[in-house]
Amino acid sequence: MDFDKITILSAMKKRLAWLGQRQEILAQNIANADTPGKKAKDLAPLDFKNLVGRENRQIGMSRTNKSHLTGGFKAPRDFSEKETKKPYETAPAGNAIILEEQMMKLGKSSADHKLMTELYKKHLNMFRIAIGKA
Repeated sequence: MDFDKITILSAMKKRLAWLGQRQEILAQNIANADTPGKKAKDLAPLDFKNLVGRENRQIGMSRTNKSHLTGGFKAPRDFSEKETKKPYETAPAGNAIILEEQMMKLGKSSADHKLMTELYKKHLNMFRIAIGKA
């Protein structure tokens, strides 16, 4: 059984991927909290319409010789970054990353990730019960 073809599980996996990428960006913000001129970045909210449109686009590797392997297709990076337009405060060196704000976002992202993994496990357990493997 291919679980990627089940809509609810596929949506949960996309949400988990979004949350993972968001945590990566927030960690970069925290790491650059003292870098002059840096502004906080975040991911654009997960937009279902945009997500569905990207499912069909794929990028393939180019072949320079016919004996080369074609390789697999790779989807473009699913989620786009955005820079904070009007930061709450800016340091004299031009740094606009507020650690408290980034830590709050990181905590919420972590809690959302835990929720999604629990929901995913619950749905998989329902499939196990349905096929009699529980």
